[in-house]
Amino acid sequence: MIQDYISFFKRCWPLLIFGMLTVFWGNFGQSFFVSWYGASFQDSLGLSATSYGTAYSMATLASGLLLMWFGATIDKISLHWFVTFSGLGLFAATLMLWKVDSLAGLVIGLFMLRFFGQGLLPHTAITTMAREFSINRGKAVSVATSGVPAGEIILPSLAVFLIATFGWQKSWLFIGLSVPLLYLPVAQWLLARSRQKGYAEYGSMLSEKPHSAVKEHGSRRTLLGDYRFWLVLPAILAAPFIVTGIFIHQGFFLPQMGWTPLLFANCFVFYGASHWLSSMYTGALVDRFSGVQLFKFYPLPMLLGVLIPALTPGNWVAYALMILLGASIGSGSPIINALWVEVYGTKHLGAIRALITSLAVISTSASPILFGVLIDGGISGRALLLWLALYVLAAIVLSLFSFSAKQVLQAR
Repeated sequence: MIQDYISFFKRCWPLLIFGMLTVFWGNFGQSFFVSWYGASFQDSLGLSATSYGTAYSMATLASGLLLMWFGATIDKISLHWFVTFSGLGLFAATLMLWKVDSLAGLVIGLFMLRFFGQGLLPHTAITTMAREFSINRGKAVSVATSGVPAGEIILPSLAVFLIATFGWQKSWLFIGLSVPLLYLPVAQWLLARSRQKGYAEYGSMLSEKPHSAVKEHGSRRTLLGDYRFWLVLPAILAAPFIVTGIFIHQGFFLPQMGWTPLLFANCFVFYGASHWLSSMYTGALVDRFSGVQLFKFYPLPMLLGVLIPALTPGNWVAYALMILLGASIGSGSPIINALWVEVYGTKHLGAIRALITSLAVISTSASPILFGVLIDGGISGRALLLWLALYVLAAIVLSLFSFSAKQVLQAR
């Protein structure tokens, strides 16, 4: 497997590095990075925890709804201009947060940060990987999405350094300047380099596998009219919904489970490692088998991840939880993105991915609220985890009646 990745990377490194860098810069809009500024936003603007949480959820929900519509334009305009627009949008978001002095300004800044960072940049990278590669599609998506665990390891320390050295507001200026001065020039150079003949996917015309070609290209309307999509949707949304809810409400879960903040902080290293390793391994498996064949196994780490702490006490359970959550998030991207191409083709892939990404973003805005209602209602940590396990189990059962490799092959 390692040799396959090395050979593939040597052949197609410009586009692969473009994908990874694009996902990496999108991390500036991810919750794990923005959370380092939460206390500063509240203190500087005089916001309560409820006010800040509401502002963040509103910004996230609005960005998810807009992404559902705008993300489809990647199917219609050139990648060069789409990347430029997305990068400049992220730059504008950081400038807004650099000068923010009101709640309304914060909501607009967070909306732009979430839309361009969490939304458009990763959407651009993953759609490009899934569309441009065929026999190495799984590995390409895995390489690109490795920008997330890289960000989880690097960026929190960068945020702490910038805040301590320049202050929280000025730190957004330095983050923003990295977009036009570093990201956009490098990204455009990599895209230009990838179009040269020597960097085409090796053997794509000679050894293309059966699951890499689709006879007809389905649209977003085709997707919404397919009952099989609705059967897999609960499993697809399970990981972002559950992970966001647990992370946002970790202040509730830690004392409930008997874990210290230091212990849980150490677990994030294992979460990041599991995220990256599972993504790379699953990407190779997708190219060997198919996303349709592997999807039935995708929710299992999530099921075990919430079931073990629901039934078993101990510090080791915290590590098991984070490792299994990381494995679920990491394996999901190559499997799910390959599945859409295998079933619906690439012509409308941007529109289909925009819809799915939008629904995932909306789920991440809903879980903190739903978890909060249950917590305020007096539910225990273990009971909440058990209910989540039952949800994942039901999602697995539904997915068993959805897509099958035999059906996909017969449709071609």
